[in-house]
Amino acid sequence: MGKVAEQAALRATMTDHARLADRYLILVEGGPPTNYSAWSPDLAGVVATAATVESCVAEMKDAIAFHLEALAEDDDPSPEPTGPGVYVAHSPQPAA
Repeated sequence: MGKVAEQAALRATMTDHARLADRYLILVEGGPPTNYSAWSPDLAGVVATAATVESCVAEMKDAIAFHLEALAEDDDPSPEPTGPGVYVAHSPQPAA
């Protein structure tokens, strides 16, 4: 397989895992004055952080896709998703 074909196959695989990532529930917590953090109850150890909710969710979807790809490469099954959806719990800001 040539380099171009390998890159095309890799992009197709990554796209498939990105689509699968949308099926998983993402929980986001935190907020100003700190970053947001995200995790999924379906995927232990898969987490993401970012300065905004939108960035945090995007990072988490990438992390989920990467995790699903690694599971597939190891011939391990993907956990059943409890999502789809995103739940955001805003932490109260401390009183000044």
